[in-house]
Amino acid sequence: MVAEQAERAPHAPAVTCDGRTLTYRQLDDRANRLAGRLRAAGLAPEGVVGVLVPRSPELIVALLAVLIAGGAYLGLEPDDPAARHALLLEDAGAAMVITEEAAGPELRERLPGTVVTVTEGDPAQEPATAPAAPARPGDPDRLAYVSYTSGSTGEPKGVGVPHRAVDRLVRGADWVDVHAEDVFFHLAPVAFDASTFEIWTPLVNGCRLVLFPPVAITLEHVARVVRAERVTVLLLTTGLLHQMVSSHPEAFADVRHVLTGGDVASPGHVQHLLARYPELLFTNGYGPTENTTYTTCWTSSTLPELRSVPIGRPISGTRVAVLDEDLRPVPVGECGELYVAGAGLARGYLGRPAATAERFLPDPFGTEPGARMYRTGDLVRWLPDGTLEFVGRADDQVKVQGYRAEPRAVEVELERLPGVRHAVVLPQPDPAGGTRLLAYVVPAEPGPEGNADLGRRLRHDLRESLPDYLIPWAILVRPELPVNRNGKIDRRALPTATRVPRNVPNEFVPPVTEVQTRLADLWGDVLGIEPVGVDDDFFDLGGHSLLATDLLVATQREFDVDLPAQTLYMSPTVAELATALSERLGTAGPDGRADAPGGPADAAGEERPR
Repeated sequence: MVAEQAERAPHAPAVTCDGRTLTYRQLDDRANRLAGRLRAAGLAPEGVVGVLVPRSPELIVALLAVLIAGGAYLGLEPDDPAARHALLLEDAGAAMVITEEAAGPELRERLPGTVVTVTEGDPAQEPATAPAAPARPGDPDRLAYVSYTSGSTGEPKGVGVPHRAVDRLVRGADWVDVHAEDVFFHLAPVAFDASTFEIWTPLVNGCRLVLFPPVAITLEHVARVVRAERVTVLLLTTGLLHQMVSSHPEAFADVRHVLTGGDVASPGHVQHLLARYPELLFTNGYGPTENTTYTTCWTSSTLPELRSVPIGRPISGTRVAVLDEDLRPVPVGECGELYVAGAGLARGYLGRPAATAERFLPDPFGTEPGARMYRTGDLVRWLPDGTLEFVGRADDQVKVQGYRAEPRAVEVELERLPGVRHAVVLPQPDPAGGTRLLAYVVPAEPGPEGNADLGRRLRHDLRESLPDYLIPWAILVRPELPVNRNGKIDRRALPTATRVPRNVPNEFVPPVTEVQTRLADLWGDVLGIEPVGVDDDFFDLGGHSLLATDLLVATQREFDVDLPAQTLYMSPTVAELATALSERLGTAGPDGRADAPGGPADAAGEERPR
């Protein structure tokens, strides 16, 4: 379908990123050249290829090349630890990884030695006319990509998604109207299934795809790119949408259709957005990875006075059922578990027939032979108007920073670490309105480490195997865990926490100046950490982009000063932020420090990538 667009409008812009644009012909030609390299390296039909490329035109070239070559891509996040890359590549049976030529050896050195690394090469060294590619495979049931979710066993599960499922999402949909002149925006990690809609919807429909640059994501920068590129179709995860509506509503001025999903949408934020832009079309979508991005969608220009934002009706190519424990349909208004069926279903979990059989069941309501339905584990209810309302999880899966997370997976990783006998991980609300993880551990035996020191060491060790969003906000050490009458750990008896001890390994340096003291107090309030030292890094303490926005707003209010959104990313410690703040207030001392000696600060303008 992308090749058809290249034939129809070869000179139309296909992909734009940070001032660089590829036309449809350039995209198709470069992808075919790379597909030839993959075949020459021995890629088998439906072979899985890891793609470890930052957001860039080269990322889109790599994904398309894998599909042209008849393979399936596995998106890898450059910021994830090398151990996670190795785990996913091994589990998926991927023998090749595409990396960006310009990334240099440091990125390739993070890959396991058993992987054959394939780079695109220099297009200038290729012949002017690329050799004709073999006939493109046309089987819609061929594997297109693999996306990993965490499992209750602690081992990630690879969801195998066929071309048919993506086609049903991106072409001829009855819930989104795509125009050839539309401009789409790609921000989601390629390992996250929201990217399926962001990337392939514009490219199979002849639109322009704008990629956010491969830098730290700030609300100010996202808003600037969306406005500058005149994005018309914008998908933002629910938490990010809430923050954008609150802090940068002007970003939506040229957008005609906003989509969200990944968590429970706030009626207040949606009403505020639609009141400001009454012509805007808004979609609240729901869908597990196993049913290819979206399963149900609620699309409207107005929000009725409801207690929640509906998740809508099944999209084209999808059927749903709300069933009780005996797989019988429940009446309107009653809560039941959601089951989904149709063309969007994944094949199942790679190499896990038992797990696949447990969640992908025979469909008693299907008419075609071999019809299956997927048990989502989500609780919903039908509303009188025929739309669905999301109620919650039937198990303990939660959304953390837009990602689906299993607390049990983190417990398994904790219990693998030396010195840990038992671990329990609980979700709890964070100050930004999202969810964070709080861990309790019982040490294997009393040791020389204090409780706080052990918790800090465990957080540090988890970073070797888990992505940042799965690192608990705090790890609290307890001599034992409460149990119920059945002898099982009583999770409900474990207290939540609003303040926890400082959780970073660097030496504590107390604030000295008035500005540092006031900032340390603000950081403690936003992060729920005490005490906060002047050399402590906001992100190491558990901060993330949404909390960064809250902190900047609180800082601006406290000191009555405007701060650019990137200030915290350039000055991520109390000492550095105090210096930057004092310079704006005109109170910096002669040595450039914040009105009195304090912690060390980096040179001005030296940005730390996040």
